[in-house]
Amino acid sequence: MSTKTDIAESKGLAKQLGFWHLWAIGVGSVVGDGIFLLLGDGIATAGPAAILAYVMAGLFMLFIALGVSDLAVGLPSAGAMWIWGRELLGDYAGFISGLSYAVGWIIAGGSVGLALGRITQFFVPDLGVPAAVWGILFVTVFALIQLGGVFLSSRLQLGTVLVLVGIVLIFGVSTILSGDFSGGRFTPFFPNGVGSVWAAMAFGMYAYMGPLTLTTGGDEAKNVSDIPRALVVACLTFLFIYTLAMIGMIGLMGYQQFTSLESPFTTTAQLVWGSNAALIINFAAWIAAFTSLFMGTMYSAPRMLYKMGEMKVLPDIFGQVYEGTRVPLFSTVFVWACSVILLLVAQYELLDYGQLSLLLVFAWEVTWGVAIVAAIKYRREHGGHVDDQSWKQPLFPLFPILGMVGVLFILYGTFQGAIASFGLGIVFLIVISAIYYFYGRHRMDEAQIPTVLDTERRPSADD
Repeated sequence: MSTKTDIAESKGLAKQLGFWHLWAIGVGSVVGDGIFLLLGDGIATAGPAAILAYVMAGLFMLFIALGVSDLAVGLPSAGAMWIWGRELLGDYAGFISGLSYAVGWIIAGGSVGLALGRITQFFVPDLGVPAAVWGILFVTVFALIQLGGVFLSSRLQLGTVLVLVGIVLIFGVSTILSGDFSGGRFTPFFPNGVGSVWAAMAFGMYAYMGPLTLTTGGDEAKNVSDIPRALVVACLTFLFIYTLAMIGMIGLMGYQQFTSLESPFTTTAQLVWGSNAALIINFAAWIAAFTSLFMGTMYSAPRMLYKMGEMKVLPDIFGQVYEGTRVPLFSTVFVWACSVILLLVAQYELLDYGQLSLLLVFAWEVTWGVAIVAAIKYRREHGGHVDDQSWKQPLFPLFPILGMVGVLFILYGTFQGAIASFGLGIVFLIVISAIYYFYGRHRMDEAQIPTVLDTERRPSADD
């Protein structure tokens, strides 16, 4: 690869991630516990046409992934979106992109941690342990495992994701092969009108958020060319297994049943697997929450904060590495502490966590938008750097354009009826902008850290 400085490829982290480990981070970050309810929401909204809506949603996530794939291999880093924004659009764009991404995963840590605790209560109801206590226990264990090194954490993630994908695949195949499956239940395909597809697509886009998480493995990937390839395969994986599951659920039960179902997977599985269905599906939901929290909140967010600390835009302490295992130390502890606080906030309803969840969407919208613009500029203005890489995005600029359409669609679909939540997002942008202008910018100026693309810029005719 052409990146020869320590800026985009830190010497502080261990290169232990192969293709399948990166793939598992991407799939596990998408397949959170919420997907087990969001498929039902989509079917209730659009009927059988929800299949089309979720396929389109998955394709848009694939387009976003392909749209930034050049950057993923050309500027690989634990700081991913922070580095991309900074290199191509300036320190401010990189700062709001990187911090928005980290804050989004920290917010997810509270909601997913609480969900993990509630699922655990299903297995041990007699203990009477509050869901938040279970969540705090698991978040603590996950943080300790992360501090044990990326070799251990990535292998654990891979194993659990393989189990999860296997369960969902078996579920889909079992429902379709069931004697009660009927193609007649897909008629009418648009029971609520063609417009309902767009409403259901908003659920799909929210359900499928997260595959770009694996790009924060840039400093730890054995081969950076595996990053864009893992992105594509991860997107195709979750698109396939959940499309199969939706087809099975509708064909077995009919779309009308999903208006009042709390857990469509559980109810459908009971028709095929009998009395053990709830146990199996709740186990799958537990694994889904685990994979999302473990390598999303507790792996990816600390990597982003670590890189921003290493490059002086955040306090130096964020850039500390635990020498024994070469993983971010303070950043991991910081994310753990934030997750514990947010677990308590969610458990005792100290804040409206629904609003915080929408803030997560807004924050990642900012991140994706900046990344796509940076990717277009990278391809147009740094052709020599792109040509040196082993991966080149196909059909440029098709995928960045389609990816930006997906970003705008999520923005509209999420906030068209939630103006107050959109306003909260604007306040969030103002706050992190103030942090940058009154703190981060001065630290960056004092550190005078050069950009990779500037230091490796090829001579032009004007030089």
